[in-house]
Amino acid sequence: MSDILKDLAATIQSRKGADPDSSWTAKLLSKGPEKCAEKFGEEAIEAIIAAAKDDRENLTYEAADVLYHLLVMLAARNVALEDVLEELARRQGVSGIEEKAGR
Repeated sequence: MSDILKDLAATIQSRKGADPDSSWTAKLLSKGPEKCAEKFGEEAIEAIIAAAKDDRENLTYEAADVLYHLLVMLAARNVALEDVLEELARRQGVSGIEEKAGR
């Protein structure tokens, strides 16, 4: 299942520099990292609202949007999904309290 995110990240990467009229991802990336971050924030807020309303169906939909827009934002700033996954792997098995204290 994790291959879905890797495949999506690769697709997003392939849209960099593509004609903005040919792809929503290319259009979003062409607007720059700040706009990509803004769009991610909008989607995150929509997910928060769905969670607060206990709207499981909409939360699922919005969570998918959040993941997509997170990957777009990362691509806009040249941060590879693999780097994020490596950071998660580094943190695995470490309590959140310990991890925060180590920063």
